Amino acid sequence: MPRRRQPTARQTRLGTELLKLREAAGLKGREAAALLGTDAARLSQIESGVGGVSEDTVRRLAANYSCADSELIEALVAMATDRSQGWWEEYRGKLPNAFLDLAELEHHCTYRLDVEFLHVPGLFQTEDYARAVFSYRVPELPNSELERRVRHRMARRVVFEDPAPVPYAAVIHEAALRIRVDDRNAARTQLARILELSEADHIKVRVIPFDLDGFAGATNSMMYVGGVVPKLDTAVRDAPQGAGFIDSEAQLGAFRTLFRKVEAVSLDPERSRDFIHRLAKEL
Repeated sequence: MPRRRQPTARQTRLGTELLKLREAAGLKGREAAALLGTDAARLSQIESGVGGVSEDTVRRLAANYSCADSELIEALVAMATDRSQGWWEEYRGKLPNAFLDLAELEHHCTYRLDVEFLHVPGLFQTEDYARAVFSYRVPELPNSELERRVRHRMARRVVFEDPAPVPYAAVIHEAALRIRVDDRNAARTQLARILELSEADHIKVRVIPFDLDGFAGATNSMMYVGGVVPKLDTAVRDAPQGAGFIDSEAQLGAFRTLFRKVEAVSLDPERSRDFIHRLAKEL
């Protein structure tokens, strides 16, 4: 297979998971390459996501590494053989790759957890809210770029609108609900949007109020995306050049613990809706 100039995050993740299997088997690159009948350079390309990999090669590697996790193997095979083109491909070359990688990650996820303290979660944002957020960027974006980012963010809502929507739980701090990134009308519309979405069976919204005692976790915004199997879960954190994807098992465990801690101190979904209603009446 030809080398990729710029692998997607999903392609890179496949290579990373194959690398993890090799390391768990205690094999060096040259040893694993010899078992595969190739050289270390080719194996390195596969593990970095630069080189494509076939179903047969994935299965041979898994066998060579004595991997008995059949569900993981099938998930890796699906990643290797997926040739579908998602809606985000229309933005390739027009937006930073991180935007496309996030949309692809959401497309393949099985559930989603968010914790936000300063902004409304992206999937909940209205056009006016998203436009105001992107407009605050320094240096300022050209109008055409700004509008593409807004359209892309609105298109990501397909995960809610699919016939089999993704289960989604969001914990939002009162600060994010009160900060007016635009004007009063936009803020009122944004809160109404959150309330509308919170009525769906697959969406759970919880609020952390200002007057909560003993809460010291207000710097830990996070996005956690469930994979087809738990080993393919991904945490997403904001980074200077776009979203940073995290796949370390230890860090994923820490993010799951963080979400449980934040969720445990938040208002339940019914009380959270009442809370948002009260905020909207204040505007």
